[in-house]
Amino acid sequence: MLSEMPHLVLLVEDDDQIAAPLIRTLEREGYVVERVAAGLPAVERVQARGVDLVLLDLGLPDVDGLEVCRRIRANGYTGGVLILTARGGELDRVVGLDVGADDYLAKPFGLAELLARTRALLRRAAPSADDPAPAAPVPATASAAAGADTTTLQVDGDARRVWVGADELVLTAKEFDVLALLDSASGAVFTRERVMDEVWDENWFGSTKTLDTTVGRLRQKLEDSGTSSHIVTVRGVGFRLESSPSDA
Repeated sequence: MLSEMPHLVLLVEDDDQIAAPLIRTLEREGYVVERVAAGLPAVERVQARGVDLVLLDLGLPDVDGLEVCRRIRANGYTGGVLILTARGGELDRVVGLDVGADDYLAKPFGLAELLARTRALLRRAAPSADDPAPAAPVPATASAAAGADTTTLQVDGDARRVWVGADELVLTAKEFDVLALLDSASGAVFTRERVMDEVWDENWFGSTKTLDTTVGRLRQKLEDSGTSSHIVTVRGVGFRLESSPSDA
């Protein structure tokens, strides 16, 4: 029986004094760690595939960490991105999440908290499009739906994959978690508190605006896909997933 492959964590940090203890801590936990000290090499390494989680400093010597996050998401990376930064401002926090980061840690932070965030992101990470694997067929349910209506949304919670008709919709881990939760009772209203508790769990102590930015990205992806399903904001309460009737 083959043992499970260890997760590969890419640490993007230019400060040796910060990087060294992080590498030791992560390796003691059984992770494989690679480190780069600048943003452009990080983009290239992620594109080379196989990275499960990116720990990303914002203050890099070549390009800003926010630009690194934007580029790897634009290139199709769906694994976890955890921003590490000395910038404590709310604006940086919101902007970082808006470009596709999953979580945020302001320096200085405890190593125990870093490991908790790391475990949470890897546990929730969607099967990465970066990992080489034979193409899986569209599930029978999605195929049947596609035959009837190419705008039908199909969420496979076990495989952590989403289809609109026969086309797969690529989502980040947090985007998938939000969509899967809303889809679990389509039409029902989920309060903001419940979504935060179930998707970001007890390790999240940051701004709840991360929910709004994640829902905003997810809403745009659904609209771009042409699905009949869309996320509705219930003012002062939360969100629900609705499906518009198909044209006759």
